[in-house]
Amino acid sequence: MTDTDDALEPYAPAQVGELARRILDEIGTVVIGQEGPLRLALAAILAGGHVLFEDVPGLGKTLAARSLAQASGLAFRRLQCTPDLLPSDITGSYVYAPDAGTFQFRPGPVFTGLLLADELNRTAPKTQSALLEAMAEGQVTVEGDSFPLPQPFHLIATANPIEYEGTYALPEAQLDRFLVRLSVGYPDRAGEERILQNRIDRRTEVAHVAQVVDPARLRAMQAGVERVHVDPDVLRYCVDLAAATRTDLSVEVGASPRGSQALMLVARAVAVIDGRDYITPDDIKRVAVPVLAHRLTLTPSAWANGTDPARVVEAIVASVAVPPSMARAGSSS
Repeated sequence: MTDTDDALEPYAPAQVGELARRILDEIGTVVIGQEGPLRLALAAILAGGHVLFEDVPGLGKTLAARSLAQASGLAFRRLQCTPDLLPSDITGSYVYAPDAGTFQFRPGPVFTGLLLADELNRTAPKTQSALLEAMAEGQVTVEGDSFPLPQPFHLIATANPIEYEGTYALPEAQLDRFLVRLSVGYPDRAGEERILQNRIDRRTEVAHVAQVVDPARLRAMQAGVERVHVDPDVLRYCVDLAAATRTDLSVEVGASPRGSQALMLVARAVAVIDGRDYITPDDIKRVAVPVLAHRLTLTPSAWANGTDPARVVEAIVASVAVPPSMARAGSSS
């Protein structure tokens, strides 16, 4: 399975920002009260990454993922993770074809544009690991044969953070492959009333959004994000924040260089969505918690005391000095 769309020239950042805002506006017609998380989810996709939604059921995470796929023109498949799910149920497997007298590969649900792995922490670590190669390299290997995934390929996974019975903690290596970890949260009263009214108005359970771009244009948008200017001070600031997580007394294992790179990548996409072709200090600060918090392993004492990794990152952001030239750029933007 391959993407047959013709490759396009990279879009200018201004064009990327305009299309990104149109995508968000379209999704906002059916997904209510998730403007912030959806903005970061789209930024992660524009940066070429994957998204983990960690929140209680019933908040519209599946609807958000499906709407994002529809607006972006990506083929969408949903995988319901259960304890008995096997790796081959994700990647696919070889099946004997009597007519041909040979074994033929039958692709699994991972061969799509956007895969929603619902309740990923309900499936065993061996099955969770089947997604690692897809997330890191855009391919899967079955019985020694490698099969490329359609491009672009993105994974949106959900996890229930308050239920532990029958669940498996996501290993650090897999958490590190998610560009951002997001929480949706409950809508306010007006938002919840609008959710109910929208359901009444459309007279059906299924909600649809209009397609804004196709996979080829999405790739051109992603290539356009690569053109965003990154000042050397931005690089140093990202490194300083990641390095500070490694020396914090509450943290046993801090963010790796993949974490500092993720800061830059997501901040770059956020800047484009905001209509800029350069990064400001506020961009870095806004994405620091969703980018870094899930990459930290707390010390046993900090974990026992109920320390929240997000609060650790917030404290680090507050304590790490912004380079003077960046501070001036941020104040003038």
